[in-house]
Amino acid sequence: MSDAGVTDRAGEEVVDLCRELIRFDSSNPTSNERAIAEYVGGQLTDAGLTPEIYESEPGRASVVARWAGEDSSRPGLVLHGHLDVVPANAADWQVDPFAAEVKDGCVWGRGAVDMKDMDAMMLTVLKDWVREGKRPPRDVVFAFVADEEAGGVYGAHHLVDNHTDLFDGCDAAVSEVGGFSMTIGGKRLYAIQTAEKGISWLRLVAKGTAGHGSMLNDDNAVTQLAEAVSRVGRHSFPIELSDTVATFLREVCDALGIAFNPDDVEGVLAKLGPLAKMIGATVRHTANPTMLDAGYKQNVIPGVAHAYLDCRYLPGGKERFEAALAEVVGPEVAIEVVQHQVAYETTFDGDLVAAMDAAILAEDPDGRCVPYCMSGGTDAKSFQELGMRCFGFSPLRLPPDLDFVGMFHGIDERVPISGLQFGVRALSRFLAAT
Repeated sequence: MSDAGVTDRAGEEVVDLCRELIRFDSSNPTSNERAIAEYVGGQLTDAGLTPEIYESEPGRASVVARWAGEDSSRPGLVLHGHLDVVPANAADWQVDPFAAEVKDGCVWGRGAVDMKDMDAMMLTVLKDWVREGKRPPRDVVFAFVADEEAGGVYGAHHLVDNHTDLFDGCDAAVSEVGGFSMTIGGKRLYAIQTAEKGISWLRLVAKGTAGHGSMLNDDNAVTQLAEAVSRVGRHSFPIELSDTVATFLREVCDALGIAFNPDDVEGVLAKLGPLAKMIGATVRHTANPTMLDAGYKQNVIPGVAHAYLDCRYLPGGKERFEAALAEVVGPEVAIEVVQHQVAYETTFDGDLVAAMDAAILAEDPDGRCVPYCMSGGTDAKSFQELGMRCFGFSPLRLPPDLDFVGMFHGIDERVPISGLQFGVRALSRFLAAT
């Protein structure tokens, strides 16, 4: 048993588990999660827990189990991870995205960082502690859920809406996209997710006069739509700094040895390299056109045309965003909601944050934990509805030259083996201190 509270065996086991999980093609929407949920359920059963599988629709399976702590009278902690991944086109990859190859010191495959690495860490810590006869200080609810990549309707939202009792007594939840290192100014900052933007998936609808493609037509739905899409795609919303983002940027400036100037945020972003793509999206609302749909024959002008937008708004900024977007789109094109999910922000303080900070510093004394806002979304959007404080903490110490944020939904997704092993130790320390 190391001073991190895990055995040497855990360092090998987390790699094996991560590879096993990647080999399940749980692509959303082309596959389902039943097979991988059954596998995870078997791992939980082997550790002495009593997992239950919950299907919201046939094949859309989540698995949940409660691990009794030393003091079950204390508020419980939810550790949640999603089982689905986004699809991968094998032709674009250097390796088979579902073969879980080990190459260049990394485990490669779809889900390696989003988020089967954290799923493997959670299972490894559980199994290692149980073998050693250890229990967590308080109850821990493991929730491995479906459908996160499509908004969680068939996963976390389903559990929260229909099986609330599974989370009775839990006051906090911890999951993905936080606790990873980013090297800035030669210093390692570990970004703890304390906020995430809201989601508005929208449909633009333009209506015009249908007719023959050879004739004059001043009321062309495709033209109206194209003009609106162009305006949206080229629009830059003004910078708005939430408390989380302002704190993060101050920490970045401190690492760079420069003064933080809130009037020169773009200057700070320019110094972040690949990180600027993600961090830059957290200083303003964003609206990206993603799909177009119009017409059925080349010589027929359609009477209606559709476009789809992936919009992410800042915490506390939903109304401002909607008003600004409507102005950009214009009155000729209608805006319809396909899916909406809330933004979320909590403060960077309290016992859980202290436990995360201590766990990271014990493994990397030169590291520094900082809060950050995620540009995307997680299942925290569901669990916060139950009054839980939600954090992203799936700890990884990463090489400074690895474009980690580019791995999410990207090709050649991979996680360093050393990062996985660091993560198991840090997660074990965190759990012990909660």
